Amino acid sequence: MSRADELSEDLAELLERIVEALDLDGDVEVVDDGETLTGTVHGDDLGLFIGHHGQTIDAIQHLASRMQYTDVERPSRRIVIDAGDYRERRRETLEDMADDAADEALRTGRPAPLVPMPAAERRLVHEYLRDRDDIDTHSEGDEPDRRLVVAPRG
Repeated sequence: MSRADELSEDLAELLERIVEALDLDGDVEVVDDGETLTGTVHGDDLGLFIGHHGQTIDAIQHLASRMQYTDVERPSRRIVIDAGDYRERRRETLEDMADDAADEALRTGRPAPLVPMPAAERRLVHEYLRDRDDIDTHSEGDEPDRRLVVAPRG
């Protein structure tokens, strides 16, 4: 069995055990595109798996990422855990927040900070706004209160 197959199997087993432990009615799917290993839980009423503001699903994703560390320093695959299209809905919410902050920064001429968020979400917002030539983005503060700030350019 290849290392990639082993990782996929381990991820599926982890997610199935969590779904069972939470007594959820969900099906687990694992997809490996060569760069990212995506574990998805399909079903209804997955709020407990997702958690308040995504805290539980983020913790599960962190745990799953840590599982692949062996004798190597870098993981062989990026791990993404999703349930009930949470990641897509969250991306849309973050993009809306980013657009609102950019509008505010341009309207007031002052930096507009967003709420504290995990590094992966800050990176998503940085990348979403990266091609705009009228604003700049940077992060401020220390974890867990680190936040992204949108500021007018110049």
